[in-house]
Amino acid sequence: MTFSALGHVGLTDVVDVIATSVLIYYVLLLIRGTRAVQILIGIIVIVGLLGIANLLHLSLLGTVLRLIAVGAAVTIPIVFQPELRRALEQIGRGGLFHMEQGEGEVGWGRPEDHAIVALARTASLLGRNRRGALVVIEQQSGLKEYCESGTMLHADMSEALLLSIFSPASPLHDGAVVMREGRIVAAGCFLPLAERPLTSPRIGTRHRAALGLTEQTDAVVVVVSEEAGAITIARGGKLSRPIDDEQRLVKLLLAITRPPRRERRRRVHLISNLRMRLRSGRSERESHAVH
Repeated sequence: MTFSALGHVGLTDVVDVIATSVLIYYVLLLIRGTRAVQILIGIIVIVGLLGIANLLHLSLLGTVLRLIAVGAAVTIPIVFQPELRRALEQIGRGGLFHMEQGEGEVGWGRPEDHAIVALARTASLLGRNRRGALVVIEQQSGLKEYCESGTMLHADMSEALLLSIFSPASPLHDGAVVMREGRIVAAGCFLPLAERPLTSPRIGTRHRAALGLTEQTDAVVVVVSEEAGAITIARGGKLSRPIDDEQRLVKLLLAITRPPRRERRRRVHLISNLRMRLRSGRSERESHAVH
């Protein structure tokens, strides 16, 4: 039975499978680091549930899921508009197979801790000088499409760099700075404004942009008001009360940007085990060298 099935597989079928695999790979590479990943996972879950419903002959559930799948298929070109536009531009430039690789996976350490301390110190200084600022701290949701709307920097986080970006003479001071893993990825970025009406008098354009981004992603946004010099944090589509104390701002940012405690313990245990193995291997080599 197996040999008969393999007898129908020709060179064209092998080329077809390889070409399709390469296409899927580059599509995943294109949407990596964007919100499209979460949307794609949601579509895959719906399709999986639809298959289970058809397998178990659940007619009502299958009908509802088919309607949802049809609606999702209609809205795909709208939802994936930034990714489709970027793909078409890269195809037109002949750069589909030379797409920029990611900056790297998340490491075991916390390089962003000292960056958050520097951010809090800079925000306090900007607030005292009545200079507006908007800093986005990327979490799980990718912000690649928003980074591309500004100027890519890929620079180490420092107070001097942030102060120069948000200087009134800087052409990037009106946009947002996006931070990822303790580094400044881009500056002068445009963020979506909040959809719901805001009636508070302390809500300006920066606050609306911060709320708009946090309504769509899990990012954490630090806002420094240019009029009042107040520092607020936007998260989950909500705005915190003004934070005057720098140490309190540091503690709050560290608390809401750190991974869950179980994940941190797992990482610490893994690092400690690796260190113990390295030390034991080194001690064994030294003992052999002595003998």
